[in-house]
Amino acid sequence: MTEEEIRFVVDGFTRGSIPDYQVSALLMAICFNGLDQKETASLTSAMIDSGERIDLSSVPGVKVDKHSTGGVGDKTTLVLGPLVAAAGLPVAKMSGRGLGHTGGTLDKLESIPGFQVDISPEDFVRQVGKTGLAVCAQSQKLVPADKKLYALRDVTGTVENLSLIASSVMSKKLASGADAIVIDIKVGDGAFVKTVSEAEELASMMISTAQEMGKKLVAVITNMDQPLGMSVGNLLEVQEAIETLKGKGPDDLKEVCLILGSHMLVLGNRFDSLEPAKSHLQTLLENGKAFEKFCEFVESQGGDVEFVQSANFPESKVILSYHAKEEGYLMDINALEIGNASMFLGAGRQTKESTIDHLAGLVLLKKQGDFVRKGETLAMLHTENAGFIEKAKTSLDKAFQYSSEKPVHQPLILKTVL
Repeated sequence: MTEEEIRFVVDGFTRGSIPDYQVSALLMAICFNGLDQKETASLTSAMIDSGERIDLSSVPGVKVDKHSTGGVGDKTTLVLGPLVAAAGLPVAKMSGRGLGHTGGTLDKLESIPGFQVDISPEDFVRQVGKTGLAVCAQSQKLVPADKKLYALRDVTGTVENLSLIASSVMSKKLASGADAIVIDIKVGDGAFVKTVSEAEELASMMISTAQEMGKKLVAVITNMDQPLGMSVGNLLEVQEAIETLKGKGPDDLKEVCLILGSHMLVLGNRFDSLEPAKSHLQTLLENGKAFEKFCEFVESQGGDVEFVQSANFPESKVILSYHAKEEGYLMDINALEIGNASMFLGAGRQTKESTIDHLAGLVLLKKQGDFVRKGETLAMLHTENAGFIEKAKTSLDKAFQYSSEKPVHQPLILKTVL
């Protein structure tokens, strides 16, 4: 397709002159035949031009953004944003809500009392300049074509096409005004992308699109065969992020954040290489500067700072333990089934109309490779409704797989595409 043909469709669909059924046919054709890199870049550009852009040129320095393709327990933005901002690099991020088994950053932030995710583009720019960090919901006027196209993709089974994923992500990232972007492409059971080869193809599309528009982009392919960290939910993940910002927290979450953050600092010209950047970020976790920036960020968006500082968080009415069915090494903790269990407990949306329970979710006590005895507690389940427990346990029965032999350790960082 030519750029003119792609713009004709995007413009017509956004304005309403081209009906859903025609665009549905096009989406299906794209899923069957794909788009090449030039077509993907043209689609991205047309989607950006369907609405307003955010101008961050008034903020000094290189503005960076980070995006994750979605996973279970993926609270990296809550750690990474304050951490990189504490290093002096402005972070401007627009995020989404969760649907299905993957949690949304906005839902997690809204579990902090008073936190406002709906801020105007003007306030967004002002806050990036003042605090060095802003995370908010996508403006209604920003990339409206993506919203319409995504809603149609959702009901036509065309969400997982790589070209459509690339154009959707990149249109929002580039319209948000960042100069450099780090993409965390999750691969595995709990992710949209199932193989490293698919992730590499997606990364190549995104890098090519960014280059055509004069932006810098690095893609880090990370493992999502098991949940990231130990907590899956909303407030439960905020608590874990706070622990990590204080220099504690799970090793896998900390490692992913340090790697992604190092790439952001290099792209932002703060460091020439990854190792000194990583060392600096580790220091910011240990000396309290990262958590201080998180508190400043929460306060700047109306959140209750005393709430996050107190570490005295509310809990669900019902908290029950889930026990190992067998003795042996944990061969697998299937991230998709863990995400489903959390969703059934009330932490996720089974439909777009579902209401989130910010206290619900689960906390894992074990990771892949750990040895467990039959009857040992593997996870704590949090919910407001005891009736949700059995359905969640059915997913957990599928999630935990046992072996008499210790499984081979799987790396967390699978590949980096520059």
